[in-house]
Amino acid sequence: MSAVEINFDGIVGPTHNYAGLSPGNLAATRNAGAVSRPRAAALQGVAKMRANLALGLTQGVLLPHDRPDARWLAELGADPASAPPHLWAQAASASAMWAANAATVSPAPDTADGRCHLTVANLATMPHRSHEWQGTLAQLQVAFAHESFSVHPPVPPPFGDEGAANHMRLCAQHGAPGVEVFVYGESGGPFPARQHRDASAAVARRHRVDPILVQQSSDAIAAGAFHNDVVAVANERVLFAHEQAFADKDRFYADLRARLPEVEIVEVPAAAVSLADAIATYLFNAQLVTLPGGGMALILPTESQEHAGVWAWLEALVAGNGPIRRLVPVDVRESMANGGGPACLRLRVVCDPATVDPRFLVDDAKLDRIAAVIEAHWPDRVGPDDHATLGDWPAARRARAALLEMLDLAELA
Repeated sequence: MSAVEINFDGIVGPTHNYAGLSPGNLAATRNAGAVSRPRAAALQGVAKMRANLALGLTQGVLLPHDRPDARWLAELGADPASAPPHLWAQAASASAMWAANAATVSPAPDTADGRCHLTVANLATMPHRSHEWQGTLAQLQVAFAHESFSVHPPVPPPFGDEGAANHMRLCAQHGAPGVEVFVYGESGGPFPARQHRDASAAVARRHRVDPILVQQSSDAIAAGAFHNDVVAVANERVLFAHEQAFADKDRFYADLRARLPEVEIVEVPAAAVSLADAIATYLFNAQLVTLPGGGMALILPTESQEHAGVWAWLEALVAGNGPIRRLVPVDVRESMANGGGPACLRLRVVCDPATVDPRFLVDDAKLDRIAAVIEAHWPDRVGPDDHATLGDWPAARRARAALLEMLDLAELA
């Protein structure tokens, strides 16, 4: 089979909670201390994957990490039963669910050696995410063990790298050579820039690609666009972006047109959709996908549909003669409340599906089995004070073990 784009969605883990651990992520901090619903969150993710399958897309999964992370706590001289509340929360976070931060991916057509390269993100800026990379690396080494892939460990700190959420690829079609865009940041007001220019450049060198490096707008970061994928998304020849996404958009657009003359830039003007509304609705944190029958669809959160101004602009967009022809709202409210929309939940990999470990690929029947495990083992709710009694959270460990057993992935236990 020829190369296709596979969306690998993170399965929301049983420890999904709202601890407000991510400064700059306005939704996460706004909902700190709220009651989360891990079972509902995970089932919403499964429903989103079903919707992708119904569109004719190829779908994969990445798995929850073992949480609370006792190894990480041990390095801090603590354990899940006695750790201070803030460290326990950072050890128990289910943030690996956002697979867009798992790695940066450069498909084989773009690379000098003709292999698909993946570099695991170090996520060094935020303590609760800085210890994800080991679990992510272990999964990617299993899923992409075929010789056509090259899986790299993370760029060393202090150069923060947050993976595909700050990376875009534009091309005539998925299997053709493309232009890779690495978006880095500088501090935006009170919030840190999580993607360092040196990290982006290092990943590009590792992957042996010739990139465009572009700076994210500090205004966007200050407004709550902690990753580029909150204000821009690309698919094949189309860039869909907010007017205020980039620090020097004119130069970037000129560089992009010089490298890919057929590029189509669909820019949403700030006069129509403000940065605040774009970030509140996660309009750009959508999956822009190519449909098997032709044309593109925007898979976006229902929050965008519920905002009258945003939805009116989108309906006018698809009513025109542009490349985006279909809107597909999905309900991922539990993820959205923690600051992650549809695009946060997936990692895009262009490759031949036959080269991927089949245990990581899903169809409706496998999603039925995953949903059954979630229904049986994921907690209904997690409250802000539950950490006092959860400790090592054995029920969460049993839930993850049941999922690994069902998928025959015991080596990741």
